[in-house]
Amino acid sequence: MSLKIGGTIEKVNGKELFYSEFAEKYLAGNQPVLLTGLMDDWTASKHWVSSNGQPNLLFFPTHFGKSKVQVADCDTREFTDQKRIEMSVSEFVNHWLQGSKGNHDVNGKSVLYLKDWHFVKEYPEYQAYITPLFFTDDWLNLYLDNYHMHDDLDADRVSNDISCSDYRFVYMGAKGSWTPLHADVFRSYSWSANVCGKKKWLFLPPQQFNLLFDRNMKNTVYNIFDDISETEFPGFKKAIWLECIQEPNEIIFVPSGWYHQVHNLEDTISINHNWFNGYNLSWVWDLLLRDYKEAKEYIEDIKDICDDFEGLCQRNLAANTGMNFNDFIIFISRFSLANVVELYYLRGELNSESSIWHCSAIIKHFALNLSSIRKTALKMKSEGVEGNLSIINLLEALSDPKFLKLCTGLGRIYSVIHEEENWSCTMKKALMADFAMYGSQVCSPEDLITFIDYAVSKLSSNCDEQNPLLSVLYEIQPHEQNQHF
Repeated sequence: MSLKIGGTIEKVNGKELFYSEFAEKYLAGNQPVLLTGLMDDWTASKHWVSSNGQPNLLFFPTHFGKSKVQVADCDTREFTDQKRIEMSVSEFVNHWLQGSKGNHDVNGKSVLYLKDWHFVKEYPEYQAYITPLFFTDDWLNLYLDNYHMHDDLDADRVSNDISCSDYRFVYMGAKGSWTPLHADVFRSYSWSANVCGKKKWLFLPPQQFNLLFDRNMKNTVYNIFDDISETEFPGFKKAIWLECIQEPNEIIFVPSGWYHQVHNLEDTISINHNWFNGYNLSWVWDLLLRDYKEAKEYIEDIKDICDDFEGLCQRNLAANTGMNFNDFIIFISRFSLANVVELYYLRGELNSESSIWHCSAIIKHFALNLSSIRKTALKMKSEGVEGNLSIINLLEALSDPKFLKLCTGLGRIYSVIHEEENWSCTMKKALMADFAMYGSQVCSPEDLITFIDYAVSKLSSNCDEQNPLLSVLYEIQPHEQNQHF
């Protein structure tokens, strides 16, 4: 079945793009883009690529050969994905070298595709690359460097890779290897850098995602180049795709919720991150809510005989997606507190009456983050998500080394993005007194909204002119600000 191609992905020289432009057009706009000029100094581009531009395959078993990795058999479907096999990097490279450049070697072996290798976690001292500035505002991996996403031990045994590791991967595949149609985990953003080789991407924007489902809205198309049944998938022919050919040393940004299918046109090595931040937090919640409703509907018939039906739904949600409602409220609560901590620090350093406080890009960025968290919490509340969630104690968090590390990481990220060279991440424990007066527990979306409002009121108490926190968080104009608190 032929596809309707409606256009291609914009290509931009990353060296000529400001972060503010990228954030406004591609992060906030949720649009894909192909970036060039950002991989010149990468170690991976030197060590992992031969002089002829082909993958330097022998480098991997020499330096990383004992690593156990997940490898996809591109010719074998298993449920909604390709069959996965565990093997060592040495075994994978040996299979690749024995194969031909086509889809099968002389012994009929399938093309294998090494996916989701947690390279950074496994080799933290080997700096294969530097994350480009545009992708550094990464709450997901910063969080997973300090916490598990889901702390239930039984669920962690089942989904250890999902909830306990990171989303920074290396992919390696011969010509003909491919990834079936999908949207990324958590509806995260992703970026994929071709260290060598060439890829073909087919994208479908989220506004058309319903065209990919079957009549029962249960299953999506697996391979868009198959002979798709119009009876089973009645909307598929109407889909209008965007196409992109990604060359070596190019990085593609994949926005939230965009379905895509990817084919390696040459032997290829790529580096891939999944990530999210304040710009797409609402997408993450929307997907979690959708998955929850689907999981709940699937086991609805046992509701009357189950002692804790809601608990079972939440356990299933965590097992399938890596987190449940409890995990999500803890995640956004910790980030709301981290953003507030950094704002308290900046208020002390800059003085809230200073003109710098009112025009600082970093202040506005923290305010945008809090606005996103608050809006997401409001959406959760509107869906009936109430109390009885896991409790996060704000005062205890301020003394937790893991949380202090999270705050330090967040401060460093924004100091780089906004070129605040004198930025310091010293923690100001004085705000503990404010929180003690407020009360320190957050266990529901409503509690989180109340905390954000309280913190912003304290941070705004001495402002006598336009307050960036109020204007960003509540979209209040300067002449209205005196009446807000």
